[in-house]
This record gives sequence, C-alpha cells and structure tokens, in this order.
Amino acid sequence: MKRSVRIGLTLLLTGLAIAYLVWKVDLHETVDTLLDANPWWVALAVAIMIGTALPMALRWQWLMRAQRMEERFWWLTRAYFVSYAASQVLPTSIGGDAMRVYETARRHPGRTADVTAIILLERGLGGAGTVLLGAIGFVLAVGTYDVGAYLWLEGAFVFGTMLLLFLFFSRSARPLLARARPLLRRVRLERPLRAFYDGVHHYRGHVRLLVAVFVFTTVIQAVRVLSIWAAGKAVGIELGPRIYYVMGPLFFLVLLVPFTLNGIAVREAFFVSFLGSVGVPADQAFAAGFLFFLVTTALALPGAAILLWEGVRGGSRPRLEHG
Repeated sequence: MKRSVRIGLTLLLTGLAIAYLVWKVDLHETVDTLLDANPWWVALAVAIMIGTALPMALRWQWLMRAQRMEERFWWLTRAYFVSYAASQVLPTSIGGDAMRVYETARRHPGRTADVTAIILLERGLGGAGTVLLGAIGFVLAVGTYDVGAYLWLEGAFVFGTMLLLFLFFSRSARPLLARARPLLRRVRLERPLRAFYDGVHHYRGHVRLLVAVFVFTTVIQAVRVLSIWAAGKAVGIELGPRIYYVMGPLFFLVLLVPFTLNGIAVREAFFVSFLGSVGVPADQAFAAGFLFFLVTTALALPGAAILLWEGVRGGSRPRLEHG
C-alpha cells in the first residue's frame, strides 16, 4: 500500500473515532471524573502492566534458546521496556516489535530473519492466547451481558489465528505457499519471506515449547486484563472482572492493528462503545479508556529512562555473537 494511501486511511479512521467521541462524550464531565479517580486503583493498574513485562521477557528468552541464541534475561527485559517507549510514537505494538528486532539483530549479526520470526511468533502466540481468553469470556457472558455485536470481531480473530497456524505449521500448506513464489520473486520478497517462514517453521519440532509458551502467555494476558478492570474501578465503574474478560481480549487484539498512531481515539472509542453496551455512561467509559492510556504510557517510562541514561553515557554497544 502506498504511503500516502496509508496515511490517508489512518487520518480518516482517526477522524471517525474522534467524531464518535465528540458525539457521545461530555468533555467537562470526563475531566471531573478523571480528577476524582482513585489513585490506589490507578497504582494497581500500573503495577500489573509493569510487573507482567518480566514474564514476557522470560517467554522471549525461551523462544530464542530454541534457535540457539543465548541472551541475558535482564537485557531482554530492558529491550521490552524500550519497545514500549518506542510504541508511544510508532504505530501500536508493531512499532515496538520493530525496535526489538532492530536491537536484537544488532547483537546477533546474520540472524535478522530468525530474530524477526521469533518476535512475530511470540506476538502470534500472544494473539492466540488472547483469542482463547476472548472465547472463555464469551462463555462467561452468555445469558448475562448483551455483547452479540462483538462476536463477529472475535470470530474474525479466531479465523485469522487458525489460518496463520495452518500456513506456518502444516506441511500441506507448503504447495499453496509455493504458488505465491513467482509473485514474491517479482517484487523481490521471496528470499526475506522464505527466511522468515523457515524461522517460524523451525518451531514445528518444538511442540512442547510452543504449548508451554502458549499457556504461559494466556496466563499473562489474563492477569493483564485485570489492569483494565482496575482502571475502570478507578473512575467509579462498578463492574466485576467478569465483563472485562469479554472486553479485554478484544481490546488487546484491536490494538494490534495499526488503525491510528498509538491507538489514539480508537482505544477510547472502543471503551465507550463496549462499556456503553452494558450500561456504563459514555463520559465514565471514556475516562476509563483515557486512564488506561495513561497506564500504558507509564509502562513506557522505564524504557524512556533507560534510553535517556544510555544516551547520557554515550549509548550501549551491541554484543556481537561469535560462533
């Protein structure tokens, strides 16, 4: 897609989301709600988001070891926080992943395709775990909440996840992928995509690892959903965690798609639309969405501090791997 078209679509979607919020929200009421937010619930939301970065770094380390790339846990944790800082100015989490690929590839020369495959596989397993949580949340919501309009979105993510798993891990998918080679060769993408595919397909021989990472990731995502619940409680939304296990997985999946820069307006519009369907006033729902944005911004602060410290020290040199 041409850059001008992509920018145009991003601006259009951002404008539509902002127009929806202007239509639904009283800004004065929202400001009052935010000023009255309970700081202890906010602190809990921030602690959950920052704390879950540590097991995510451990998950990344496991996948790297399967590709015979050793990396220190604390450096991976540092890279995660730096990626969160990058995602504040780049398109959603994809920008943060690009930062992780760049930094890690510098430390492992010649392994860029493998590093990219690992990070995208990690992201894919995270998405699959989130889809599973969404399915569980739907079961919990049946007969209790009227959120039928969101089932189509959930179904699309489930279908997409199953399709990607088939393409990357099924041997029977190879003839189908081979048909795309002439087109990829013409646009000079065959070699990098082939290297990427081989990097992901490598894990077909590590089924136990993939299952362990999938379960581990699902637990992490389940804990992270509670940060959304805490943000809601901070602005006085008296709903239990149950409804957030319907909303949270869908919200995390939506933010994976780079609709706008850092999810601006789309995030708040999702809160207003979803929570509005279960009776939460638009002003309160918007306040919860904006507060959660501040929570994720707080998650970027350690990465920003790391970059500032490294900049003051003159930057950190990449460790070159020798084999």
